[in-house]
Amino acid sequence: MDETGFLEKGRASAGVQRQYTGTADRIENSRVGVFLAYASSRGRALMGRQLYLPEQTWCQDPERRRLAGVPAEVVFVTKPRLALQMIAAALDAGAAASWVTGDEAYGQDPSLRAGLEARRVGYVLAVSCATRVRISSGRTAIRADEAARRLPAAAWHRHSAGSGAKGPRYYDWAWVHTGTDEHRHLLVRRNPTTGELAFYVCWSPRNVPLPELVRVAGARWSIEECFQAAKGQVGLDHYQVRNWTAWHRHITLAMLALAFLAVAVDDARPSRPADPNRAARSGEPFDLTVPEIRRLVDALLSPPPSSLSRLLQWSHRRRSHQASARRSHYRRRLSAPSST
Repeated sequence: MDETGFLEKGRASAGVQRQYTGTADRIENSRVGVFLAYASSRGRALMGRQLYLPEQTWCQDPERRRLAGVPAEVVFVTKPRLALQMIAAALDAGAAASWVTGDEAYGQDPSLRAGLEARRVGYVLAVSCATRVRISSGRTAIRADEAARRLPAAAWHRHSAGSGAKGPRYYDWAWVHTGTDEHRHLLVRRNPTTGELAFYVCWSPRNVPLPELVRVAGARWSIEECFQAAKGQVGLDHYQVRNWTAWHRHITLAMLALAFLAVAVDDARPSRPADPNRAARSGEPFDLTVPEIRRLVDALLSPPPSSLSRLLQWSHRRRSHQASARRSHYRRRLSAPSST
């Protein structure tokens, strides 16, 4: 779960106001949408969306709401609450999910964490260094960064949080049991180069090993990749609508297009065990990706039409070149130890 901003002009578009948006990394006139993504070993796609409606500038202004077509039943809801509502709707619809992950904006909300625990869904949620956690079987409350400072050298283990453009993303990880629940932990990530720390609160209905929490923490980047693909490939932010309903319709169609591309990528993937580093090690072409499928569809439908065999040869050459260009990065990172 995460949010993304849509830069706007004027004040008539539903939900628009001057607010911080990560899209611009500053306060801008924008709308903010809260999104839910689904990620598995077979791919990822956006599956939930809600436009955030600010309380004072919109929820308390009946005339402004009327002009923007905001339904009367829409009331102010915090971003974490919007995320929890979408998670509940997905689970009630039959979506199979064992974990939820998100950044500090969501990890700091106790009601969101309580809602996930009530549904017996595990979470790995980012929190600030000032977050207070309970150690020593719940007897002592200290800041997260202080808990990390007390960790002995033997507590740290090197694991990959997933594969990036230049290979596995290795960090040093440690965990601290918190509270009285045996499945509740503070997870700490340390950059092996800069020493920078990141913190996560974790809960699971069952015992899990440290690498599993690391895997879930790394999966948070899936939604960032979804935003990048949705805006770059299917026009998530390419609209000229102001109305509440029109915005949700456009976003839904863009999400559907992204899901189609994600399914096409999965269908085109050869039947073999998942290995994101295979192409970099072997020099084989990368598997088809969402941008590559989009290029092929565009080329196939754009005049003058090209033959399918020619398009596939063109795609094979480009993906082979990509694999070759990244091989040195992967070799360097893959030579790093997986744990310490």
